[in-house]
Amino acid sequence: MDTRIFLIGFMGSGKSTLGAQLARRVGYQFIDMDHMIEETAEMSIPEIFNDHGEEVFRKWEYDILRELCRREKLVISTGGGAPCHSNMMDLMNTHGTTIYLKLSPEALKTRLIQSSTERPLIMGKSEPELLDFIKSLLEKRELFYKRAAHIVDGINLQSQTLEKLLMDS
Repeated sequence: MDTRIFLIGFMGSGKSTLGAQLARRVGYQFIDMDHMIEETAEMSIPEIFNDHGEEVFRKWEYDILRELCRREKLVISTGGGAPCHSNMMDLMNTHGTTIYLKLSPEALKTRLIQSSTERPLIMGKSEPELLDFIKSLLEKRELFYKRAAHIVDGINLQSQTLEKLLMDS
């Protein structure tokens, strides 16, 4: 099994939840890149977007990813857009195993509506607007997501399934 496992996918796909469970199962440290950025910046993701803009956020995200690529025995939950910027997908594929947690736009919409996490990209959208937004953004992001070493159905996915996938590959 690789020393770095990167979970990628759209916001609400379960990267953080499954990542924490998988890390416990395999004895690795779990890192949520968004939380790491917030701790480093001492501000929330929405505050970073508001105060500094997406470009600064993406630079910090890239810098943190490069740092994580120097560490071992990690399960890393990336931000939903991370694989799509600054050749981060190439960096992840070079330095670890990437797993795309794939869900339909409808399933993502349901999860995002039920989520308590504040997400700057979807704030203030009605349900139909949210679904259109997800479909549009997912279509663009999947060009990057589909470059993952493994693509798994995220519905009812269990950490045991991910562990078996990693052990068998």
